[in-house]
Amino acid sequence: MVLNTTPKSRAGTTARGRRPCLLHPARPCILGVVRDDPFAWFRERNNPRVLSYLRAENAYAAAVLAHTRPLQERLFTEIKGRIKQTDASVPYRRGGFWYYSRTQDGLDYPIHCRRAGPEGPEEVLLDLNQLARGHDYFAINAREPSPRHDLLAFAADTRGDRVHVIRFKDLTTGALLDDRLPMASASLAWANDNRTLFYVTVHPVTLRPYRVYRHLVGTDPSRDVLIYEEEDEEFSLGVAKTKSERYVLIGAFQTVTSEYRYLDADRPAAAPRLFLPRQRGHEHDIEHLGAFFYIRTNDGARNFRLMRTPVADTSRERWEEVIPHRPDVLLQHMEIFREYLVIEERDRGLVRLRVKPWSGTGEHEIAFDEPAYVVALVDNYELDTTRVRFSYTSLTTPVSVFDYDMATRERVLLKRDDVLGDFDPSRYRTERLTAPSAGGVEVPISLVYRVDRRRPQGNPLLLYGYGAYGISSDPIFNSARLSLLDRGFVYAIAHVRGGEDLGRPWYDGGRLLEKENSFADYLASAEHLIRTGYADPKLLFGLGASAGGLLIGTAVNRRPDLFRGLIAHVPFVDVLNTMLDESLPLTTSEYEEWGDPRKPEYYEYMRRYSPYDNIAPGPRPAVLATAGLYDSQVQYWEPAKWIARLRATQTNDAPLLLRTHMAAGHLGASGRYRTYREIALDYAFLLDFAGCSS
Repeated sequence: MVLNTTPKSRAGTTARGRRPCLLHPARPCILGVVRDDPFAWFRERNNPRVLSYLRAENAYAAAVLAHTRPLQERLFTEIKGRIKQTDASVPYRRGGFWYYSRTQDGLDYPIHCRRAGPEGPEEVLLDLNQLARGHDYFAINAREPSPRHDLLAFAADTRGDRVHVIRFKDLTTGALLDDRLPMASASLAWANDNRTLFYVTVHPVTLRPYRVYRHLVGTDPSRDVLIYEEEDEEFSLGVAKTKSERYVLIGAFQTVTSEYRYLDADRPAAAPRLFLPRQRGHEHDIEHLGAFFYIRTNDGARNFRLMRTPVADTSRERWEEVIPHRPDVLLQHMEIFREYLVIEERDRGLVRLRVKPWSGTGEHEIAFDEPAYVVALVDNYELDTTRVRFSYTSLTTPVSVFDYDMATRERVLLKRDDVLGDFDPSRYRTERLTAPSAGGVEVPISLVYRVDRRRPQGNPLLLYGYGAYGISSDPIFNSARLSLLDRGFVYAIAHVRGGEDLGRPWYDGGRLLEKENSFADYLASAEHLIRTGYADPKLLFGLGASAGGLLIGTAVNRRPDLFRGLIAHVPFVDVLNTMLDESLPLTTSEYEEWGDPRKPEYYEYMRRYSPYDNIAPGPRPAVLATAGLYDSQVQYWEPAKWIARLRATQTNDAPLLLRTHMAAGHLGASGRYRTYREIALDYAFLLDFAGCSS
């Protein structure tokens, strides 16, 4: 279908719904500077006026987008129709059982199951459709079978705020036990006695995971034993078990620092031992095999190296190198087997897998040939096997699961996600570009488009970016995205600094006092895509979520002329106010990501880029923002304040819309059908402004 690119007028948006707008100034004094915040009162979560305001915003957004409802319905039908509604994941072996999940047509949530053998009868472990009844939001964010596989511990979140209740199921009787462990994170690990569970509780105010407890199944949770409490407010805790099942690990994590304690899983009552005292800037991960702990560490290795140390002595003096540091290659993950080591590494932005036999001979790389792709090690629970499992996907290849025999080098495709309908991957092309940006760097861009829809004058283009926490924006397949590509859109990913796409220096180049590089990279990528003819200069759109919302907020302030429309999901846009509030979740643990604004240097730097603090009168592109009332990562009031302030200073009539999930958190609605509808609404917003209503 050829797009009609004639812009539609948005002059009538006020007639479709009344714009909510309420002012109540606040003028706090920080570091001697008086800060005006006319929308500070939005923080009053239980204030009826706030809830009424959010509902009014939802009604206004619905009214403005009412004319796209037929398009939304067509998109929903397309998205749902491409996905095999009754399906199952590839079973993985663990403890003599084959575990998998499946979906059923008409049901929102997955059903977690297992079999005693590949062809054995199915045993339903958790049917989330039953557990979710009565809840507007429901998610199981952790589930762990006990060592004998007769008990299942699982963590349920019913608000989307990452606060869980841990429950237990007796897999021999099918009964849910009475034990309930409230105010928990989604981090848990079993001891080898099959009755003791280690878990982490969250702080009642900041929700920081800060205490590790030991629970004995069948006993009163109020008598659970506190194992460790993290008093440093910059650190959060997690628990895990080594693949060898020999040790339980207690990890303390801050943005650029980690520390571990460990205890013998056969002796759950023993006190945990410190692996290595924390040192600012030292990050490491731990695994165990035989007589050694293996450590992925950045000690003397910016892109990490692999070391090992005897279990009997973990002091740094005993560490010896297994894989040396390489300045241009990021060692991002390791998978240990009895006879092999598999390294997941990132080179020039692309992930590769390297197989290293412990015998010292036969080291080799598993090769992939697309220009942009992502591969990841998945579901490797067994030590005594020659097979490693990984997933592979690209912007044109659906998620595919492989088993690879490390001895014979045979690769077997176990499953590739079905895309129903007339999907033909040969119709689409993926490319890898680079855009010149600040400091002389070249920013990678991954993109995909439908070959027969490319236009010489450029296409409508959606540019995604994130750029924070060292999280790489990998080019993964999404069948829903075909609804855009088939209508002539190009989809692009700007791999901006702040992610770890090009290794640790790329991350360091986009945090703290280098954060401006993330914004420069995103805008440079947008300009490059216009300049090279991929994007129609009148039909460029942007997308960012959470910390990626900073890119969108900056684009609105600095280059409103560049974009036709922008989508910001739960955007982190009120940076300075959030980082000044130590009572909020994540604030204290992220001083090493954004800076500590109690220090004048960071205060001034953040003030200059914080989107909410840099709104000036002027025209805006169309904006669709979302929020979650129970979001513990980006509080709902950030996007609410941002949209209100943008609207109060707007000099044109482009719609500025806010949709708040009143019963969900950071990830939006739970349930796959509601997710499909949210994607359909986003796409309808984009297609409407691109001039396509069919």
